[in-house]
Amino acid sequence: MENVKVYMQGVELDRRTAALLTGAVCGAGALVVALLKVRTHREAQEKIRRAKERRADSLQRAEQAVQRYKKSHPGVDSASILAKSLTELTNNLQEGSLSSEDVFYSYMEKTLDVNKDLNCCTGILLESFEELKTIASKKEGLLYGVPVSIKENYAYKDHDSSCGVVVNLDRPAQKDSVIVEVLKRQGAIPFVKTNLPQALLNYDCGNPIYGQTVNPRNPQKTSGGSSGGEGALVGGGGSVLGFGSDVGGSIRIPASFCGICGLKATAGRLSSKGLKPIYRGQKSVRSSPGPMARDVDGLALGMRALLCDHMFALDPTVPPIPFDMQIYQSSKPLRIGYLEDDGYTQPSPSMARGVREVKALLEQAGHTLVPYTPLKITCVVHELLIKGILADGANTLIKKLEGSPLDPCLREQVIPYYLPHWLKKTLSFLLKPVLPRASAALRSLCGVGSVENLWQQHSDVEDYIEETIAEWRRLNIDVLLCPVIGPAYNFLYCGRISSALSYTLLYNLLTFPAGVVPVSTVTAGDEEELGRYEGHFQDHLDKLFKQAVSGGEGLPVAVQCVALPWQDELCLRFMKEVERLVQQSRK
Repeated sequence: MENVKVYMQGVELDRRTAALLTGAVCGAGALVVALLKVRTHREAQEKIRRAKERRADSLQRAEQAVQRYKKSHPGVDSASILAKSLTELTNNLQEGSLSSEDVFYSYMEKTLDVNKDLNCCTGILLESFEELKTIASKKEGLLYGVPVSIKENYAYKDHDSSCGVVVNLDRPAQKDSVIVEVLKRQGAIPFVKTNLPQALLNYDCGNPIYGQTVNPRNPQKTSGGSSGGEGALVGGGGSVLGFGSDVGGSIRIPASFCGICGLKATAGRLSSKGLKPIYRGQKSVRSSPGPMARDVDGLALGMRALLCDHMFALDPTVPPIPFDMQIYQSSKPLRIGYLEDDGYTQPSPSMARGVREVKALLEQAGHTLVPYTPLKITCVVHELLIKGILADGANTLIKKLEGSPLDPCLREQVIPYYLPHWLKKTLSFLLKPVLPRASAALRSLCGVGSVENLWQQHSDVEDYIEETIAEWRRLNIDVLLCPVIGPAYNFLYCGRISSALSYTLLYNLLTFPAGVVPVSTVTAGDEEELGRYEGHFQDHLDKLFKQAVSGGEGLPVAVQCVALPWQDELCLRFMKEVERLVQQSRK
């Protein structure tokens, strides 16, 4: 019996020891986790500090170079140079009535000034000063002597393409992207990289590395995104031709918000080699690069320059289809589908008015307008668009954000991404009777769930493209006129209103080329009508959209022009017709 007591006391002692050891191990583990978090935070802050220093240094050195040039060339008429269209500029450079140096330094000075107000640049490409010295050998290029801006995710040798996330910092590109190589071959001088939102998948333009970009028409509004730095710089006059990328409206939305023109090319028409996405492998909703400029002729010249043998040789996956000037310059009357409202997001008054006014101008010019309705839009938004982009339940995106402080423009958007699937599904079930759109979106955020479901999703996308093309054939329409999101939002709304992307995301899913042309400005009447806006669902998303676009009087209003795949020239021709008719109506 005594032996049993001694044994039990030993067991009790062992239990206490085990409990103490367990507590110590847990405490040590918690301490290690805390220390690792502190270390990760410090490393992130150090990376951000170095990136900001690189940017500040490049801006300062560019400023010094501009001042030296101005001092030695006091007679340069920069205002006259900056006022020229891209077409006029290229003609003057080719004939020698303007020097490439005068043009380069005029735009460099303007960019530095614009950036001080708008915070649109992530860094000056100091190599451009050396490029300028060798430009004479490229006089045959279509863009000879033209300074061009590029979005931050375009690879440029020895420079980061961070996509606004810390994990991508201090990883400079080993070589230029194909588009940058082709631009250089055509005589252009890439001279600045421009800002984008954290992780790209957002239509605002702020990140914890370079901060928030603001709108050139009203600094109390966002420039839009994700090519928002380009939109702001071109809209502010600091660049005559820029290049962005578009996975859901990322060229078209900033073009709309900033009052410029932008084209999302057919998926695959231009090389994406060297354009960094936030993650690779997503095939349902495809990204496309494209030009951004003050006018449609500028976009067309940008496309002509890129669609050349040099690009086709550098990237054999791109179909060798040169730009067709005959289609772009055609004056044949068009049969045009049109819509004011896609049935998912009620447009703002200025969005709908823009389409109505352009429709009337097109009819007066002899074109035929046919009503059009997008097919199955509500189902497409939830089952194809959201599930396509976030097929893995947003897991890859979340990993890319690790170590980065969350930018305010992204925070509310990604909070639901972190919820476990069971909670998303539970909340979706509970919200369904009162907030059906939010309920469906939450369920879609769970992703597709399996490889089998992913294949089915891909096949559903293919079917939807075929059905849409068949509908175009049935209506016998050449192109489509529709709204684009606008006017420019107040800050911190883009990450809260994914619903409005129905107007732009659809054409990434379909792979159709789509472009934006400014046609008007917001009127006092639009603002008054906005006061009565309720939305189709009358839910919190409709209320947020109303708040986002409020206070927009005087801001640009744009329309969206769409064509079938590989008919980029026809899309541009349609955009040019809209631009011409709008300009005529103002005389």
